[in-house]
Amino acid sequence: MYQMGEPRIKIVAMPKDTNPSGNIFGGWIMSQMDIAGSLAVRDLNVGRVVTVAVQSMEFREAVKVGDVLSCYAKIITVGKTSITVRIEVNAERSIEGTHRCLHVTSAVITYVNVSTDGKKTPIPYTENELIALGIEVKA
Repeated sequence: MYQMGEPRIKIVAMPKDTNPSGNIFGGWIMSQMDIAGSLAVRDLNVGRVVTVAVQSMEFREAVKVGDVLSCYAKIITVGKTSITVRIEVNAERSIEGTHRCLHVTSAVITYVNVSTDGKKTPIPYTENELIALGIEVKA
């Protein structure tokens, strides 16, 4: 599990989060992923970030009401103003006494560090500090 990053969010999928087919909205899952990624970014002690890109995402399993959704996030690269995070999502499902863990989706999300007026601002870390944290530094 370490390769997936640290657990950032664990939440129960509720009826209010369903689409007309009775499955959990993909948009709700994407929102949880974005929150998990931004929580990972907080490890770098940056002030404010905005989401600027999401690489492709494929839903491999439907999430059902009552499933426990777990989002894991790991910073993979840091640039001058951007931070790229990999997010993995699993659902824990209990069915008639059995317990299953299903891989739901994964994505790479890029955030940009911004000032209070919304302008890009440099990440306040040195290259050596990032290397010590085990984070790849983008040139």
